[in-house]
Amino acid sequence: MAETPAEGLIHYIAPKGEYIPFLDDTDYIAKGLEWKLFTARSVKRELLYKSGSFQAKVKLAGYEQYGNGLDTIVVEFENGKLSCIHPSYLKEMQSSSFGKELLSGPVSETSADSNDTDQVMEAPITENSDQPSEEEPKKAKTKTKKTTAKPKLDLPGEKVHFTATVKEFTAKMNHFTGEEDEVILLENVKVTTEPELTIGDAWCGYSKTLKKAELEEGDAIEFDGKVVDKKYNKEIRYKVNNPSKLVKKEE
Repeated sequence: MAETPAEGLIHYIAPKGEYIPFLDDTDYIAKGLEWKLFTARSVKRELLYKSGSFQAKVKLAGYEQYGNGLDTIVVEFENGKLSCIHPSYLKEMQSSSFGKELLSGPVSETSADSNDTDQVMEAPITENSDQPSEEEPKKAKTKTKKTTAKPKLDLPGEKVHFTATVKEFTAKMNHFTGEEDEVILLENVKVTTEPELTIGDAWCGYSKTLKKAELEEGDAIEFDGKVVDKKYNKEIRYKVNNPSKLVKKEE
């Protein structure tokens, strides 16, 4: 069978011998979590393999294990071919930004066995690969402009009354459990008890109590809670703990 143009760009690194297949689904999930390829709440059966200007879907077939305690994953392509890849490199391939930098030149990847010169993962490019335009560096420079940090708010130490608007339902990685926790992003958050304070954007856990309220994006709400300095990301610095007595405001 003739190779497709995309397959011609793949540098297959076949397993040295008999690789280790997964014992069962539990073993598959355990290894995937160890390699940080997915979370327990979102187990992936297919992953992306990216190289140059294309990407392909692969499945985890098993792994090779070396005396130094490192693993090399064995992936299976849709055409049935097997190839070895380092876990951290496969993890990087799952990023939406991965591959863009490959258009500017070749990238090599050395497997866990550094003494084997054949174990090299290359990401070749074709002559027709799109090159970054001259405008792209200018755009990158505009993104690196320093912004003035917002002054830290003097937060109340006790439980207070809030008004806010539900902005978005999303999730945040819990590094202690290795899973994602459901959270709510809030906007127009204000402390209405004296002294009044404008918080702006904040977040809180999507607890069973809040789920009973059947909230929707855009709902104006008021509730009691305690605000703490615990960021969700660079833009959202404050978190509301233990929201209670929640009421939807009439439009």
